[in-house]
Amino acid sequence: MTLDLTNSEALLGRARELIPGGVNSPVRAYRGVGGTPPFVERGDGCRVVDADGNQYVDLVLSYGPLILGHGHPDVLAALKGALERGTAFGAPTESEINLAAAISERVPSVECVRLVNSGTEATMSALRLARAATGRSAFVKFSGCYHGHGDAFLVKAGSGALTHGSPDSPGVPESVVADTLVADYNDLASVARLFEERGDEIAAVFVEPVAGNMGCVLPEAGFLEGLRALCDDVGALLVFDEVMTGFRVGRGGFQQICGVRPDLTTLGKVIGGGLPVGAYGGRRDLMEQVSPAGSVYQAGTLSGNPLAVAAGLAALEALDRPGVWGALEDAGAHLQAGLEHITQDLGIPARVNRQGAMLCLYFSDRPVRSLADVMASDRDRFTAFFHRMLENGVMLPPSPFEAWFLSYAHDAEALDQVLDAARTSLTS
Repeated sequence: MTLDLTNSEALLGRARELIPGGVNSPVRAYRGVGGTPPFVERGDGCRVVDADGNQYVDLVLSYGPLILGHGHPDVLAALKGALERGTAFGAPTESEINLAAAISERVPSVECVRLVNSGTEATMSALRLARAATGRSAFVKFSGCYHGHGDAFLVKAGSGALTHGSPDSPGVPESVVADTLVADYNDLASVARLFEERGDEIAAVFVEPVAGNMGCVLPEAGFLEGLRALCDDVGALLVFDEVMTGFRVGRGGFQQICGVRPDLTTLGKVIGGGLPVGAYGGRRDLMEQVSPAGSVYQAGTLSGNPLAVAAGLAALEALDRPGVWGALEDAGAHLQAGLEHITQDLGIPARVNRQGAMLCLYFSDRPVRSLADVMASDRDRFTAFFHRMLENGVMLPPSPFEAWFLSYAHDAEALDQVLDAARTSLTS
């Protein structure tokens, strides 16, 4: 079957004349897998339709935010009500307080929270705060973990920036990343060595508690607990980047599941209900150092935007309805089990890593616990699989380094379609 993307090809040609690479975020260009990206016209529930009328079960879901699916009625109703009141004010609103309260109630470590406009803005702001609070400049991140496109973080970053360079992008001076210390995910000894060498200079450790920008890599037992202990020993801050996992893998994020309490947390995606948003928060004594309560400056014209706040609050409230979290877990477990059965039945070396409604299929004959394991997987096989899945009506993230996402709208019919497509794609 050859997928007809005539209209998408024409749109891409127009876009390349006006937008760098024809897209407004690099991974959308399909450079990692080749081919023409379908231009999406609309979404409904767990499906999207492209400019050529092709319909797909959507496992991208805007890279995580759409945990309820496209066009959830509660989110649409909240947006309609907010839109009628106004799109932006540059002044405080009660709805900002309501979303802040909803976040704090669900994530106990977030005693105080500042709303921003993106996950990148959240992590940049959290780093500034950590440096100010500790009086130190260095920080630790992990190979393959992505914390947005702030200059200091673009060293061995995951997702669309995944390379082996240091720094990962032209335009980032060596001086800016001189205090970016890189360790290996799930390798506590590599972190301990950095603390032995520069412990009194380290302001913070930034970690995705589940690494979602090299697919879906889970922390091994003791890893996050070990980071907490190392930070406590030298007075550094532990920062959980839960932009992806927050309110996706569980009601209180992954920190609720693992029982490790970070000093600061960055959030995004789900808390905007599909609209641009970000947040950072944590201990009250730290957050009260942020302007205007304190002297650590951070501001944003559209921070706390009433549309994003309304959509995000509606999404969080909908997730609390009876059975929703259970259904998300069941959907993830069903898809994982199905993929594992198909690959084993066909004799194809593969691993499926999953946390809740977030997962990734790796074509590998060994467990995937680090960036090195991800890089050792069969990425050519993934590329072929990706295109066959698209031809069979399933839209995957166009990279072996991106997590797959499920929503509450992914019913049994949609999951069966994904599994049928997977079997067909792996045997064709």
